[in-house]
Amino acid sequence: MKALRIVLIVLIAVVATVGWRWFQYVSNTSSPYDEVGIELNSRMPGPINKWGCDKLHASFGNVLPPYGCQAGDGRQWR
Repeated sequence: MKALRIVLIVLIAVVATVGWRWFQYVSNTSSPYDEVGIELNSRMPGPINKWGCDKLHASFGNVLPPYGCQAGDGRQWR
């Protein structure tokens, strides 16, 4: 029982850390080209990835989209 509790606490901590890092990336206003943020966003499930890409597009709509937010020829936002 104690081992299960420890595993659950570690799992929650990892999910919270990754989630916070992803949210910091999609809500930043300095650059859409952070390597860790791009990787996290590209691996998010469809609706979460779309929401992140929409937030990035609102902040950086005039630059090339990062990997995971590209459509068509890679020069257009999804």
